[in-house]
Amino acid sequence: MTDVDPFRAVRSILVAVDGDTASVNAVAASCDIARHTKAAVSLLYVIEVPRSLPLDADLGLEVEQAERSLAIAESVAAKHKVKLEGQIIQARQAGHAIVDEAVESGADAIALGLAFERPFGKFQLSEATEYVLEHAPCEVWLFRYAPVPPPVESAGETR
Repeated sequence: MTDVDPFRAVRSILVAVDGDTASVNAVAASCDIARHTKAAVSLLYVIEVPRSLPLDADLGLEVEQAERSLAIAESVAAKHKVKLEGQIIQARQAGHAIVDEAVESGADAIALGLAFERPFGKFQLSEATEYVLEHAPCEVWLFRYAPVPPPVESAGETR
């Protein structure tokens, strides 16, 4: 039996970030893998522009949110001792933009962080995640994080 490293061919990881805890955790996990494989890591924040606006519309508040999100992700990468580059793009659909960037950059893997949400009682993937899973030219890694439940108080406990 031979030892097989499932990440040996991964030299470039594209991590899509959106500012939530799940995407920050996906950055941390990707950085751990990148340290092991010496892979390059890049971040992508996609601002979805409504069709009622031009694609290059000035979306100041959204750009500020994206910059904050990238700064947080970059600080996580620094803690993991991984250098990375981040970019913000405006597009009509995030999934298309993520796949296009993966193709253009030659990424070996796309990492997505998923929050565990259950609208209507059923776990669902976002439209962007479904698009990436169906159309990505490379591996797609999903990091799903469930919310931490609040501590349970015992019946005999008083405050």
